[in-house]
Amino acid sequence: MTESMIEGIFDIIVIVLLIVGTFFIFSATIGVIRFPDIYTRLHASTKAATLGISGILIGAFIFLFVEHEIVSGKLILGIVFVLLTAPVSAHMIGRAAHSSGVEVWTKDGEQRDEYANDKQ
Repeated sequence: MTESMIEGIFDIIVIVLLIVGTFFIFSATIGVIRFPDIYTRLHASTKAATLGISGILIGAFIFLFVEHEIVSGKLILGIVFVLLTAPVSAHMIGRAAHSSGVEVWTKDGEQRDEYANDKQ
């Protein structure tokens, strides 16, 4: 009885991770569509998508480990790769956008560029 209860708990954990990951990916999609400029879109796409993909991959890893007793190195490498490369690529895209002169969107219309002020 305890073994089936433990498997049930792991199934619940996997389901929660998959649902949370799907929610974050869905919210990233909405953020990319709705946000006004490249900087806020980068924020939505990298943070939410990184959490979403990581949640789904961790859920898949736990499922494979519990149900089939497989330790998937590919899933572990995928998680590490996404967690390391997504923030770095977003940072580089943001810097390239700033260097090419893309202005920051503000609600009141005033342009505040603190990064340009700090560079001078």
